[in-house]
Amino acid sequence: MSLDQEIGRWRGHVERHRAISARDVDEMEAHLRDQVNDLVAVGLEDDEAFLVAVKRIGNLDAVSQEFAQEHTERLWKQLVTSEEPAYRPSADLWLTIALAIGAAVAVRLAVAVLNPERAALNAALLVLPFVTAYFLHKRRAAAVTVGAAVAAYAATAVLLNVYPFDVDGTTAPIAAIHAAVALWLLGVGIAYAGGRWRSDRRRMDFIRFAGEIVVYYALLALGGGVLVGLCAGAFEAAGVTIDDWLAQTVLPCGAAGAVVVAAWLVEAKQGVIENIAPVLTKVFTPLTVVMLVAVGGAFIASPGVLAVDRSLLLVMDLILVLVVGLVLYALSARERDEPPGIFDALQLGLVVVALLVDALVAVAMVSRVAEWGWSANRVTALGLNVVLLVNLVWSAWLSWGFLRHRHGLGRLERWQTSYLPVYAAWAVAVTVVVPPVFGFG
Repeated sequence: MSLDQEIGRWRGHVERHRAISARDVDEMEAHLRDQVNDLVAVGLEDDEAFLVAVKRIGNLDAVSQEFAQEHTERLWKQLVTSEEPAYRPSADLWLTIALAIGAAVAVRLAVAVLNPERAALNAALLVLPFVTAYFLHKRRAAAVTVGAAVAAYAATAVLLNVYPFDVDGTTAPIAAIHAAVALWLLGVGIAYAGGRWRSDRRRMDFIRFAGEIVVYYALLALGGGVLVGLCAGAFEAAGVTIDDWLAQTVLPCGAAGAVVVAAWLVEAKQGVIENIAPVLTKVFTPLTVVMLVAVGGAFIASPGVLAVDRSLLLVMDLILVLVVGLVLYALSARERDEPPGIFDALQLGLVVVALLVDALVAVAMVSRVAEWGWSANRVTALGLNVVLLVNLVWSAWLSWGFLRHRHGLGRLERWQTSYLPVYAAWAVAVTVVVPPVFGFG
């Protein structure tokens, strides 16, 4: 077992102590890693250094008791109400506000200086660097990690702005979308993991973060939408039209800044979403199964199943992406040592149904390619189907083995976390290769 896996098991045990918050665990892990590095430097092997470092930190129950004595209010609220204490303004909060303002200003300048197509092409470069900067600061990232993040953003910026895209073509939006996916994984992901991207535990933490930030961002968007609507209504009642100002300033700037704020909220209020996540997965998994069965039945019953409209195939791709995301989120919200149950069987059903629909869509796409030839959209959509197909096939097999008690949940977790670089590689390949192959049109 590798050092990262050993530390991951230790961290999981520490996190089960209710008196110790996620931030405290981060500090303890950093201290443990420092101890291990010092011991390795004097000649000990990794496993020996780990055991000695854990022994130096002390008995975990004693550590938990010490934290409980120092943070009685936190422990009391967790035991009685399962709530985290209110997060107080700090340097971390002010940094978040500054970065959110920076993202908003960057988007507003891009809208003012660039044409709409060029601003949309660079959307990920205008927002994600600020999220990455937050986590680089939060994790106290090493210079190598900072350099890797800067290099990823710099290379993407050069690529997107040097390629002679046709503003009315299809390769520009394809490149913009896949560049955003690549930067989310290679920029934000590496920064979130503190440079330890090879760790399965860190990758699973990032998957959990990705699901949680979607929840928080949706809540912020709903609240912001209500405020904007009330504001517009008030001005309209006063005889003042602010539609252009809302469309060109408030909405794009608010959408950009909310990404940074949502990332901070995930870090500051982890306990709240951790309680919501299992509920969300248990509600939406059966609903998604029903939706997929209905859509797949309609798809098969269609007389022109092999010549369906391209837009339907793209929608099906988005549905499959949603399914994979739901599977990942459910896996990240599950207790590893919990035995398989009914919900795990339902998860397997979701994967199998998604697998069948994915295969059906792939056949339809191949038929369209045979009839109409290759295009940027078809290559991208078909390639995404292949990537998802591989993930779903092996996920179904591992889920079946877990249900039959042939292996633990860890194998399924490792498969999903090890597949993240595949998504990153595919996104990079599409961004770099597809536009020039199809003449940037």
